[in-house]
Amino acid sequence: MERRMISEAEIARFQEDGCLVIRGLFADWVDVMAAGVARNMADPGPYASENAVTEGRFFDDYCNWQRIPEFERVVHDSPAPDLAARVMRSERVQFFHDHVLVKEPGTPKPTPWHADAPYYFVEGQQTVSLWLPLDPVREASLRMIAGSHRWDRMVRPVKWAAGEDFYAGGDWMPVPDPDADPGRNRVLEWPMEPGDAVLFDFRTVHGARGNMATSRRRALSLRFVGDDARYVERPGRTSPPFPGHGMQPGQRLREDWFPVIRGG
Repeated sequence: MERRMISEAEIARFQEDGCLVIRGLFADWVDVMAAGVARNMADPGPYASENAVTEGRFFDDYCNWQRIPEFERVVHDSPAPDLAARVMRSERVQFFHDHVLVKEPGTPKPTPWHADAPYYFVEGQQTVSLWLPLDPVREASLRMIAGSHRWDRMVRPVKWAAGEDFYAGGDWMPVPDPDADPGRNRVLEWPMEPGDAVLFDFRTVHGARGNMATSRRRALSLRFVGDDARYVERPGRTSPPFPGHGMQPGQRLREDWFPVIRGG
């Protein structure tokens, strides 16, 4: 592909830290993604949420790529699947879902510290999310706890709007608060421009501050799984839920719902 390939040193850093920033690789796709986000916000899907509760607006929605042509183009034709294959060290790249996150100016609501994996019905060491900002991001950038993808237990999932437990049960570790004990964890975050990307493992613990800037913070996130990803049952309804999927523990995700973009 005619673009800067991720280096072996960067892949090793991703494997070690569970996250990585890549600069400018999606610059040619910013307008396409922005058009898709605008279409999504004008016509939200059934899973759309408003998370700011009392002040500002924190909109998120997911699983819309099949009805939003701009997202389908990005999933299939952008650098995303090739980048996912290399950073996961996987022959097979299967698309899991898209996720739009928009924090309007003056929205103090933070994205709580969490890992994506507990919300999902998929497990494996070959997973990656690409977080793609469509606006310059400073204080409201993603914050990642380096190495948290290798913790023995996953972090307790919570509901973003209210902060309640997402499931009724499960063997989870408490949600960390790196700001309360700054020396305990190594937190990585980066100022970003449109066209940059943060890559992170589904198990990597991350969060984001509220957006108190005078500009919006729009982002599109694309989630991929690799060779070793398998369906797993959780203590309750997952997010996304994908009702009626019919999969059994240990199976690969069904390809008619989760297309194989690279490999086979």
